Amino acid sequence: MDEAERLRVLDSFAPDSLQDDAELAAIVQFAARLCDVPIAQVTLVEQLRQRFLSGLGLDVCEASRDGSFCAEAMLSPGLMEVRDATGDPRFASHAMVTSAPAIRFYAGQPLISAEGVPLGALCVIGTVVRPDGLTALQRQGMEVLGQAVMRRLNAQRESIRAEREIALREDRLQRILEGMPQIAWSADAEGNFDYFNARWEKQIGAAPPGSSDEWQRFIHPDDHEMIFADWYGALRSGEEFAAEYRLRFADGSYRWVMGQALPVTEADGTKRWFGTVTDVHELRQALEQRDMIASELSHRIKNIFAVMIGLATLKVRKTPEHQPYADELVEVLRALGRAHDFVQPGAASAQDRLQGLLAALFAPYSDNASTPRVLVSGADSAIGLNAATPLALVFHELATNSAKYGALSGEVGHVTLAVEDRGEHIALNWAEHGGPPAVDSGQDGFGSRLVEMSVKGQLGGSWERRFTPDGLVVQLTVSKKSIAR
Repeated sequence: MDEAERLRVLDSFAPDSLQDDAELAAIVQFAARLCDVPIAQVTLVEQLRQRFLSGLGLDVCEASRDGSFCAEAMLSPGLMEVRDATGDPRFASHAMVTSAPAIRFYAGQPLISAEGVPLGALCVIGTVVRPDGLTALQRQGMEVLGQAVMRRLNAQRESIRAEREIALREDRLQRILEGMPQIAWSADAEGNFDYFNARWEKQIGAAPPGSSDEWQRFIHPDDHEMIFADWYGALRSGEEFAAEYRLRFADGSYRWVMGQALPVTEADGTKRWFGTVTDVHELRQALEQRDMIASELSHRIKNIFAVMIGLATLKVRKTPEHQPYADELVEVLRALGRAHDFVQPGAASAQDRLQGLLAALFAPYSDNASTPRVLVSGADSAIGLNAATPLALVFHELATNSAKYGALSGEVGHVTLAVEDRGEHIALNWAEHGGPPAVDSGQDGFGSRLVEMSVKGQLGGSWERRFTPDGLVVQLTVSKKSIAR
């Protein structure tokens, strides 16, 4: 094996941390008693020296590697015995043979790493020649004790590796925390802060608070009641905290920030909070400006609908024969207007749901009756501005078609619209009841093409229809993502 690689593996055991280790000391003492010798050592063979990690009977903690017994023993396939060192040409002239401690007998059990790298030896040393060497039991004992030494060395290496990994992770985490654009913090279960990253002092220009009460002096007075009701409520309930509020920055100005925190239960059962503070001032201003522009645009669009309805009404007076077409156009424009009102900027939060849009679209078909002619039931889902128009066109077309030819054309017919949640999709089942039988003409009119274009082209969904004796049945399937756009 390459010596550089062997030394690299040896270094991974951090020999300095094992010097005079109590567990190794117990092993060498037992080895000495087992083999009835005055000297026993755990030796690691380094580049120029052999290091005695723990031993008995020698006053030194190292010796030269040249001519070392243990350097030879670690390369042995098993226990190496030298029964008379004075008669062994490898060691006869060694200083520890020719002078104190006057080694005569040596037995060394190789210490081999999990990678198969020789590290050193567990050795026992005698000062008298032993022609018969160790007994079978002593040899077996040395093998077992050698394994015990390696378990201790491996445990130390794993401990060091784990400590280094923890230190590396802590360093990486600290770099992330100090480099992130947000203020990061932690607090105990009572809301006492014990950590803020450097971003706090950089942005706020003051020492970080130690408690929630100290935090209060950095918050805009108008936001105190709201923010602390939410924060203390989160501390009591253990639920996630999230709130937008105004925080005083280093220049004395108040800026809008988003505060977020999550509770974490540690291994000992105690609860801690970890949170961030993100500057959202420019984003909030941009959103306010966008809403203002969108509101103005919405107002202009409503005016356009009104102008178009007025023009259609005026023009048809000159050509009464076109009255049915004008009436249909006006109803379409009004349906689109209701859909637009439903999702316009600044609308109430309840008006961003599918059920609410359907109720608004079908309101004209109630005839002020206590029971609506179109009965909507089932699941609900969020809808977005881009989906409102195609949805309005589809259900306006189905409703007007029913009013002309289907269940809504008579006094007793009605329609059920069942909304079914299918995970990532929404199924809408339109079924007409109590009207004339639905008959397939074999040709698709403008209305069918409009539904096809709206469902498949704009909503990315699918639809199918069935003509039954009780009336038309239509099933539409669209993804939740497509109608939330």
